Amino acid sequence: MQFSISSADLKEQLQIISGAISSNPILPILEDFLFKIENGSLTISATDNQTFMMSSMPVESDEDGSIAIPAKILLDTLRQLPNQPLKFAIDLDSFAVTVTSQFGQYKLAGEDGNDFPRIPSPDNVDSIEIPSPVLLEGINKTLFAVSNNDSQVAMTGVFVQINSDGLVFVATDAHKLVKYAFSDIDTSLDGAFILPQKPLHLLKNALANSAQTVTVTYNDTTAIFKFANQVLACRLIDENYPNYGAVIPVDNPNSISITRSDLLNSLKRIANYANKTTNQVKLDISDSSLTIEAEDLDFSNKATEQLPCFYDGEAMSIGFNAKFLIEMLNTIGGDNIRIELSSPNRAGILRTEEQVPEEDLLMLVMPVMLNV
Repeated sequence: MQFSISSADLKEQLQIISGAISSNPILPILEDFLFKIENGSLTISATDNQTFMMSSMPVESDEDGSIAIPAKILLDTLRQLPNQPLKFAIDLDSFAVTVTSQFGQYKLAGEDGNDFPRIPSPDNVDSIEIPSPVLLEGINKTLFAVSNNDSQVAMTGVFVQINSDGLVFVATDAHKLVKYAFSDIDTSLDGAFILPQKPLHLLKNALANSAQTVTVTYNDTTAIFKFANQVLACRLIDENYPNYGAVIPVDNPNSISITRSDLLNSLKRIANYANKTTNQVKLDISDSSLTIEAEDLDFSNKATEQLPCFYDGEAMSIGFNAKFLIEMLNTIGGDNIRIELSSPNRAGILRTEEQVPEEDLLMLVMPVMLNV
């Protein structure tokens, strides 16, 4: 089997799907890309047996067939080559692979493509079409808030709800929570699933700067995303997601409006003086000013800054983890934000002031007990 292909085009597709390969594969063949040619189309697959990613492109070939090619050495070779035509010659009996470039030949030992795991074909599925900017926004706004604690399995992924009101993406690690809702989508479906982190990162990279429509097909165990010339399939997290709505306070009479960049930069400076274990900062809020303070008694470090703000409510002192606030302010976007509070021992809610009508972004952060 022989075919020719542009080295730049091939490298681009392999870099996108290579993230599906595990750094510690359970089977040797999972270290490979599957190359399959059928009817003038080359489909390349990568998987860790939980997440599958495929990319297709047209090629000219003398016959159909499939072979598994070692991923790392092939991709490393392509990264060192300038853009040029490459010729692949594959012996389907011995699985020997010869790649010819303008500089010379590279020989690799492949494996039988029939031994490569196949992408799932789930039954009893529902399907919805989502504009890629909406899906990407849902991922970008929530992914940072998922839990990395394996004992909280359900919270190690992003919870996606689909109903007649639109789409909702939720992530939480019990210290912070993000809910992103998008209403301008027409669907009669009523379902939900939890997407693991790995496929979310792959989608984030693959959909960057894309304006494609993504077709999402899912059932209780599997979700499949199809867009442009690519397909991503993944096993879903089989757990019940916690009732996140129960922790969102509904009565928040105290509200701060402040420039996002001013607050973010101040927190970055002040956080240097906070205790490295708690990252605690104290916010003293009054009529028209916000005082941010951090102190590390172990090293006698202390810092204080004062920022102008618009505040409607009772004067209050409340503590937060500076790291969490910085993550949220980096992600929330917009020029101005609003922080809604009820009391020093209840969660604070962050919203952007520039929110568009079809979107609703809510970020929640739990307070920390202030040192007295």
